[in-house]
Order: sequence, then structure tokens, then C-alpha cells
Amino acid sequence: MNEVSLKDYESKFKALADEKRLQIMYELTQRGNTCVCDLTDIFEMSQSKLSYHLKILLDAGFITKETRGTWSYYEINQEQVSHILSEELCCIFKPTRTGSDCCGATIEKETNC
Repeated sequence: MNEVSLKDYESKFKALADEKRLQIMYELTQRGNTCVCDLTDIFEMSQSKLSYHLKILLDAGFITKETRGTWSYYEINQEQVSHILSEELCCIFKPTRTGSDCCGATIEKETNC
């Protein structure tokens, strides 16, 4: 990663900073590709409220959406989830002594990674 966009991380962390959204992600992890109609039943909330949470997760890149007819199906975006949970983020905040972090982005301060 050559250029660090803290704004991108801000939206991702905001998406994760809600218990309902974390529960939705957990259910999608367990179930795989799931219809919004099933999620509405699982969480016992209106489709509009659920859609609000799904949009935030979708915009942050944590889930994907596929439309089949009139229904939307959601699934975890494993690449993005792995990305945010990887060493990459750790290394942004714990740069190496050489002036570049573990992932190759240039940094200004020197600390241990």
C-alpha cells in the first residue's frame, strides 16, 4: 500500500462501530449468500431499518449485494474483511524503524512494527 487513506478507514470503522451491523456481518458469515427477506425475519426489524444498516456495510465494502428479481442477496466480502483484520492496518500505526511500514507505505515517524 503506497498511499494511506485514513478517510477510507474512518468509514470502515464507523460501519463496524454498531452492534446490529456486527450481528448482520456475523449472520452473513454463518449463512453465506442470504436474501434480505430472511435477514428481516432473523433480526425482527423493518426492511427499511435493515436496509439502512446493509447500505452502510455495503458502502464500507464489507458485504456484496446481488439482485435477483425483486430480492437482494447479501454476502460477506471476505477480501475486505480480511483486509481490515490484516497486519496492514496494524502496520500503518506501528511503522518500522526504516521509514516505511510493514506494508510498504511511507511514513514519517520511527517506531517499532
